[in-house]
Amino acid sequence: AGFAFLLTGVKGLKKTFLEGFKMSNVKEEIQKAIGAHGVWKMRLASAIQTGKVDAEVDTIRVDNKCAFGQWLYGPGVPPAEKTGDHFKKVRDLRAEFHKTAARVAELAIAGKKDDAKRLMDTGAYKEISTNLTAAMMNWSNTVK
Repeated sequence: AGFAFLLTGVKGLKKTFLEGFKMSNVKEEIQKAIGAHGVWKMRLASAIQTGKVDAEVDTIRVDNKCAFGQWLYGPGVPPAEKTGDHFKKVRDLRAEFHKTAARVAELAIAGKKDDAKRLMDTGAYKEISTNLTAAMMNWSNTVK
């Protein structure tokens, strides 16, 4: 806020600086989400092996509880990005990803290891996970 205050006297510079900062933040948040997405794969694989998951299934199911979801639905995403196709695609795929990840967790907890593993390795989870990662990478590549 202090640095932005210093820029208020320079016409257009403050706005350009802040927009550039927000866009680099978008790229950073997307990159962090891609990494977190990979961590979830490991957490679910562990759940399949142990029959235990380290989060409530209902929390896994919703897409606005994790850090990226809070950022995605919060004020951190510039309004122009929220109307874009990349945002919409990632938002929709993430919702499906969370529902499917919750289903894997449910199966794991119920001791249905084979069903959970199949869903994760060759079923809907794999497809959605692959599509979501690609969509996040595509979005990240469009951000300056």
